[in-house]
Amino acid sequence: MKRYLLVIAALMLTGCAAKDRYVQWEDVPPPSFPKLTAIGYAPLATQPAKEQSQRVLMAMQASKIVAYRELAEQVYGQKITANSSVSDWMLTDDNVKASVSGVIRGARVVKSYPAGDHYVTELELDFSQVWALYQQQSRPQRVKEVTYF
Repeated sequence: MKRYLLVIAALMLTGCAAKDRYVQWEDVPPPSFPKLTAIGYAPLATQPAKEQSQRVLMAMQASKIVAYRELAEQVYGQKITANSSVSDWMLTDDNVKASVSGVIRGARVVKSYPAGDHYVTELELDFSQVWALYQQQSRPQRVKEVTYF
């Protein structure tokens, strides 16, 4: 019987506390905003185009994609999957796969230029810009003030 009274009393107390208050929230910026940089390279000669100008444009786009991948690796990390097969106590097969997945918003192209047989793109990701973009979509908050009635 005492258990039932304790459970009922606990439910009554928690029910009252949750209904009689107003919570005001405020945004919480992080203490510092790092800047990440990434460089992507793409060969000019192996681009599948007949004209040199088309190869340059294709290498330009490829180097930008590679630079974005490098930024994603820095932000989200890289997933490594490895498999090894052994037969008769001898290694018969060894596979390693790497992948990255994520969304990069707010990066800007710092430089894009040809360098010898390659095209190079340099990107920068300023986390103050990322935070501002994130604030527009999903606002992280903390309790500023609680008013009880």
